[in-house]
Amino acid sequence: MPDLKIFDLSGQTVLITGSSRGIGKAIALAMAAAGAKVVVTSRKIDACEAVAGEINASGGTAVAVACNVSDKAQIDALINAAENKLGAVSTLVCNAAVNPAYGPMADLDDRAFDKVMGANVAANIHLINRLAPGMAAAGGGAVVLISSLAGLMGSKNIGAYAISKAADIQLARNYAVELGPQNIRVNAICPGLIKTEFSSKLWEGAKGRDFIARTPLGRLGEAEDIAGAAVFLASNAARYITGQTLVIDGGVMIADPF
Repeated sequence: MPDLKIFDLSGQTVLITGSSRGIGKAIALAMAAAGAKVVVTSRKIDACEAVAGEINASGGTAVAVACNVSDKAQIDALINAAENKLGAVSTLVCNAAVNPAYGPMADLDDRAFDKVMGANVAANIHLINRLAPGMAAAGGGAVVLISSLAGLMGSKNIGAYAISKAADIQLARNYAVELGPQNIRVNAICPGLIKTEFSSKLWEGAKGRDFIARTPLGRLGEAEDIAGAAVFLASNAARYITGQTLVIDGGVMIADPF
């Protein structure tokens, strides 16, 4: 019989950006349920403390640290706090993202584009570069980049966001090649339309109903639908998987266009 302990994350310290709500929160709860110590972080400390408190009340171990990932100094402080409180980070989940621009690329403001790329791409590069040496010294680790279905498709309304998420998919490939010799695995997850506050403009009202009609599984995704995949990619069950992109979209990408 196979040993399901390969999914156990006991002994791991997992840092999840943007983990006070939505997909990030669901991942934090799932990582803790699998045995990991969890660093909950987002810009608002009260929201982080609420999630960490939920984990601790359930018998897990979590700490809350506020961080705006668009600020390198705050990322450095986040990592220092995480290491001081819970030890070396063995898995990084890059989930924090922004999308201040909605509409055609022709109307895209330079500052909005810079903000998207800074938070959604540059911050992930800095996080990985800061944490990879410690992972390597410990014998290996894992990075999970939460990209998006938008990174695989064209978009008439969220073009800047789509560009940033396509870049995250490429980050997974680049870092998988660079960090593979240190036994650090890097993969991406592309959620489809997930029913969270962050994506509410895309699923509320008629838009959501139309999307559901095009989805083979006949529903919108829930944040918990992404969490299990993140746990899998952090675990030894995925020890030979790197540089890959896992699409979790209810079948939208393979749906019959006719």
